Amino acid sequence: MTKLALIAGQGGLPAVLARGLDGRDWRAWHLADHPPDGIASEGFRIERLGTLLAHLAEDGFTEVCFAGRVARPAIDAQAIDAATAPLVPRMMAALRQGDDAALRTVLSFFEEAGLRVVALQELVPGLMDVPQVGTPAQADRADIARAAELHRALSPLDVGQGLVVAGGQVLAIEALPGTDHMLDGLAAPFARPPGGVFYKAAKAGQDRRIDMATLGPDTVDRVRDAGLSGIAVERGAVLVLDADEMRRALTEAGLFLAVQGP
Repeated sequence: MTKLALIAGQGGLPAVLARGLDGRDWRAWHLADHPPDGIASEGFRIERLGTLLAHLAEDGFTEVCFAGRVARPAIDAQAIDAATAPLVPRMMAALRQGDDAALRTVLSFFEEAGLRVVALQELVPGLMDVPQVGTPAQADRADIARAAELHRALSPLDVGQGLVVAGGQVLAIEALPGTDHMLDGLAAPFARPPGGVFYKAAKAGQDRRIDMATLGPDTVDRVRDAGLSGIAVERGAVLVLDADEMRRALTEAGLFLAVQGP
């Protein structure tokens, strides 16, 4: 049986994944001071990543899966161990680039250590089931089309996966602080068209083994509080936490959730 290493980020996604790993031999690790919710996990420092990779290989781990939010870590040059020192030039170069470049570099470290990177959705396919609720109005469909057009234009710049459009106007673009920060910023009153759509899709070149967007009931609450009409997502580009609760929350809030693409 293969042994799976789970690199657990913050939030509830690692616990959702863990519930789908019955019968598998797995253990979890997280960046020090950034533990996941709901599962036992061992902390490690980024300055000792090389040592962790060596231990995984020695202990017979052959697969690795990443789940949850991972903040860009600050690196203490004085804490870097001998096994990690050879990785530092690539690590620092990656941290100076966009999220996609940084994530690709992280993946390469694990792959070079002999671990196959397994997508979370490969282990728990049900997380790809997006609950379609309601029907966008004509104005909403126009905003979705405008959002998709803007996303395609921004995608090569590695800015973010989501944006908000209302009445054809761009209200917000997701950047490093993330989706929650973007949506929360729209809850304060300001002059704007009514309604609007939160649109989420994959960026150009995005590695979906590690960088999948996640939606859940909390997202619905934020979209409601932001005064938007609904959510539109690209098919195959998002994971859903607690689809039943999300469907209930959408219905109760009178919001739609539309899936775009084949």
